[in-house]
Amino acid sequence: LHGGYGDGEKIAKLTRFDQIAQREGFVVVYPDALNKHWNDGRGQNESVDDVGFLKNLIETLLGEFSLDRSKVYVTGASNGGMMTLRLACEITPALAAVAPVIASMPEPLAGKCCPTASLPILIINGENDPLVPWNGGDVRIQRRKLGRVISTPETVAFWVKNNGCLSKPVITYLPDRNPKDGSRVRVEKYSGPSVESEVLLYAVEGGGHTWPGGVQYMPEWLIGKTNRDFSASEEIWNFFKRHKRRSEP
Repeated sequence: LHGGYGDGEKIAKLTRFDQIAQREGFVVVYPDALNKHWNDGRGQNESVDDVGFLKNLIETLLGEFSLDRSKVYVTGASNGGMMTLRLACEITPALAAVAPVIASMPEPLAGKCCPTASLPILIINGENDPLVPWNGGDVRIQRRKLGRVISTPETVAFWVKNNGCLSKPVITYLPDRNPKDGSRVRVEKYSGPSVESEVLLYAVEGGGHTWPGGVQYMPEWLIGKTNRDFSASEEIWNFFKRHKRRSEP
């Protein structure tokens, strides 16, 4: 799912999931939001039923292409990442795993999110994100405020509790393959009662509002640094393919 003011074509170019899909044999879809913005739960575009739209889109594609219902995954960036979190809250049984990127739970959504089951989740956020703050608060594009989010640690804690994971993670660091990018990646793994309840956080220390391994789509002074130590797209697919929904919705 694309970010605010974006579209499917732009997120396709940023993430390059097409290349992975061709190699690995899965279907990737890049839907467009109405007026380039998803109703992600921040109190904007409230009249638009994006949960219903995306749920119906999933059902249509499953039927049209005879796809595996137990292997439906959602990922997205920024506004699309927040929409991913809303889907995780509201259509939990339809999904096998989710991966929001540069996104935290909108405050209004966090107060009413009631997943009906555990759901594997991978969160990839930059600690120096100038748009969606790591510590929560106002989402900003320079001086313009666009709703509020809870912090990344609070978002992680919500899913750790929902999934019944241990509260203390195993912490490791990815190899610093590009020392010049000004960032490192801390991996926090929260183990649950089964592999189907794991919570992973990729905390990009020094990272901004960017897709790791993607292009620097706006100037660094505006969105922050892009990590080059790993490909978020490859890591998300590696996470997704470990998971399969256990029962029909």
